[in-house]
Amino acid sequence: MIGLVEQIGLALMVVVIMLGMGATIEISHIRKVIITPKPFLVGLVCQFGLMPLLAFGLAGFFDFSAAIALSLIMVGATPGGTTSNLYTYYAKGDVALSVSMTVASTIAAIIMMPLSIALYASQYNRDNLHMPLANIVVTLVLVLVPVSLGAVVLWRSKRWANGLERASSLAGLLLIVVLIVKFLLENAELFLLASQKVIVAAVLLGLAGFLLGYLFARLFGLSPKSSRTVSLETGIQNTPLTIAIISLSFTSAVELEEMLLFPTFYAFFIVITSGVVALGYRLLSLDLRT
Repeated sequence: MIGLVEQIGLALMVVVIMLGMGATIEISHIRKVIITPKPFLVGLVCQFGLMPLLAFGLAGFFDFSAAIALSLIMVGATPGGTTSNLYTYYAKGDVALSVSMTVASTIAAIIMMPLSIALYASQYNRDNLHMPLANIVVTLVLVLVPVSLGAVVLWRSKRWANGLERASSLAGLLLIVVLIVKFLLENAELFLLASQKVIVAAVLLGLAGFLLGYLFARLFGLSPKSSRTVSLETGIQNTPLTIAIISLSFTSAVELEEMLLFPTFYAFFIVITSGVVALGYRLLSLDLRT
């Protein structure tokens, strides 16, 4: 499904996306986290506590194959994506908190993502499907390099950082569109014959993440504005990063074809559901004035 040329292009695009993320890291964001850490910590618990557990539950409930279950858990254990920052802005959420959570969850993923995969996906390490945890860790560590470079760009030039951030957002959208179109063209029959369970699980992972993230945040006394932010950060995963990790970590063509099925569906539907949820939050914020 993804050849050498596509893998190189995918790696380059992820670098651009991570550069854009780094270009959003401001001292004010870090200062806010230090002064008021509660929303930030609640968000991280949702990101690496609720989401992998939710993914594990969906994998067991739908009784997926090892490859589909592993890719589902990997999506659940992936840090939040930069797209959530845009949706948070539309939803009248706390953009500074959103950016801080996105950056911190990406850094924390170096430990938390392999840990979550080892914890929840160990039972699926069968049928000749080997989980390359070492490769996953290496990929995540390498991701921090462009993030750091993006932060340096912001430190040197706000104008260049803004341009880099826009390029990052475009690259992420382009990646998703290209993969979906390529998947449809090359695997149209597989797409049409795909189990409805995979489609339902792809939709439920995002929607349940939004709902549980909001409820969990409210349970711990966060404001509606912060809760909306935590909700979106919880439900929206960095799918380009997940796809890159799968593509660079698994070598079997058969494994890749099946494992990329779920994140492709998730990427397709999360764009739609995020927009609907963000619009709902925006309308709700007008009533609450918060």
